Amino acid sequence: MVKRSKRYTQTLEKIDVGKEYSSTDAVIKVKDNASAKFDETVELHLKTSADSTQANQLIRGVVVLPHGIGKTPVVAVFVEGESVTIANESGADFVGGDDLIKKVESGWTEFDVSIATSDMMARVSRLGKILGRKGLMPNPKTGTVVRPDGLSKAIKSSKMGRVEYKLDKNSIIHVVIGKASFEVQQLEDNFNALMDGILRARPSGIKGDLIKSGYLTSTMGPSFALEVVALSQVKTEI
Repeated sequence: MVKRSKRYTQTLEKIDVGKEYSSTDAVIKVKDNASAKFDETVELHLKTSADSTQANQLIRGVVVLPHGIGKTPVVAVFVEGESVTIANESGADFVGGDDLIKKVESGWTEFDVSIATSDMMARVSRLGKILGRKGLMPNPKTGTVVRPDGLSKAIKSSKMGRVEYKLDKNSIIHVVIGKASFEVQQLEDNFNALMDGILRARPSGIKGDLIKSGYLTSTMGPSFALEVVALSQVKTEI
């Protein structure tokens, strides 16, 4: 038999394994059980009925969370010409053209989001092997490949708490919704905004219920099952 730690045993005593919780109750439980010595990240995990091998059932998009994710993302922007000034004035952390591309080719990826203007993508595309496996490649589907007139908005939304959600090969969506130090209402507002975005992005190829199960958890804490019916009815009211 596997020997469990004292912390694990004590946490398990507080959990009703067979119970499904409302989003509010789950948030409260996650916060109460986030007992690590650092500010744990709170995550939402959704098992969907989508088939990740079918193009008409893929789920992917972005949402700007109303209260952010607890840190300011580092944004790198691939631009040249007049767009360099726009990127700098809009708050980008790293801005460049061929020089920035070469820096990434050398192995540097110290940023959380990368954005490129459409005219730069022919050159940025060669970074696919480096940025693709890290989930950092600019993509028009996630609003990170833009025209110059949309550059400022893209940078500012990334700084505000923009999160990307997408289906993995097991038809599961994993997304950060904040930190354990957030107020209950802040986490619930973020949760509602994210769920609303996911439900609105439902592909036409999926029949029946989209969400099969959902769990809310923190970095070092236990997972709490969410009420599945309620997940399919979330609407943002903020």
